[in-house]
Amino acid sequence: MAENYAFIGLGAMGYAMASNVRKKMQASVTFYVNDINVSACKRFQDEHSKHGPIEIVSTARDAAENAKVVISIVPGAQDVKEVYLDETDGVIAAKKDEERVLCECSTIDVKSTREVGEILKERGLGTYVDTPVSGGVPAAEQGDLSMLIGHPEPSESNPTSKRLENALSMMGSPSKFFYLSSLGAGLTAKISNNYLSGTILLATAEALAIGVAQGLDPKELYSVIRASTGQSWMCDHVMPVPNVTDIWVPSNSGYKPGFKTQMMLKDLGLAIESAKQVGLNPVMAEAAMEVWESASKDERCFDRDGSSVYLHIGGQLPKGYEDKGKKGEDGSWQFE
Repeated sequence: MAENYAFIGLGAMGYAMASNVRKKMQASVTFYVNDINVSACKRFQDEHSKHGPIEIVSTARDAAENAKVVISIVPGAQDVKEVYLDETDGVIAAKKDEERVLCECSTIDVKSTREVGEILKERGLGTYVDTPVSGGVPAAEQGDLSMLIGHPEPSESNPTSKRLENALSMMGSPSKFFYLSSLGAGLTAKISNNYLSGTILLATAEALAIGVAQGLDPKELYSVIRASTGQSWMCDHVMPVPNVTDIWVPSNSGYKPGFKTQMMLKDLGLAIESAKQVGLNPVMAEAAMEVWESASKDERCFDRDGSSVYLHIGGQLPKGYEDKGKKGEDGSWQFE
């Protein structure tokens, strides 16, 4: 279908996701982009206009006004509410279009996404779907994200669900699409998954730090873990020790994010809140949260990938390793 698309939120994940959308959508139609960081929009326009027209818009209202499909990924629940519910500049201020599809990819609390979706439905703004993603920046760049979708399976007879499927297929792998029937279900699954990723990464860093401090070569230790009961996706794809795996991981580039350390606080916070809402005591997440809070204040970890928690807990770096992350004059991390 030759329909315009809009993308709101060009952070690390959003930029990569939007790149794939512009490359894969029809070259003849316009792609509208919006972000509070106008320089990110201009850079995106400069880099991707060869794939088709790109127009920078100043508000989410303008993005929705011009597009049949709107995709957004922003930091938190309040940002989502501003994007969609601001009566002046939000999506809610756009003209009514019940065929419009609104894919919200942010990781926020379930209550907020249900509130937003129900209000937009009442106003006739379109179908709002929570579509949180998993896989990190590498998967976003490769168009291989897992998509956790709070919506029923697509139907050939339903143009809205087909429009949703087409949009998501530009950013993720259909073999990793999980249709979870109802609004908020995608986020429920994402929060549960993040409970594991935040605790397992910390446990992985601690286990490796113990082995290395006891004299084991980190590559040899990893070969044991990979073939044993401690094996995990986090160990294979977010290895906290540099120069251990054969694939690129953030630690190989000075802990270039990736997923910033301080973002772990939001994810684990959502997991703890969700557990308590249903009467569960999230012991593991609460213990991990104390470490992540401390690491987020450590200059070796702040604004670096979460795997840099290995440095915070006292993990030893391989001999001869040169840290490729350097502090700039403004105090921010610069990466080669």
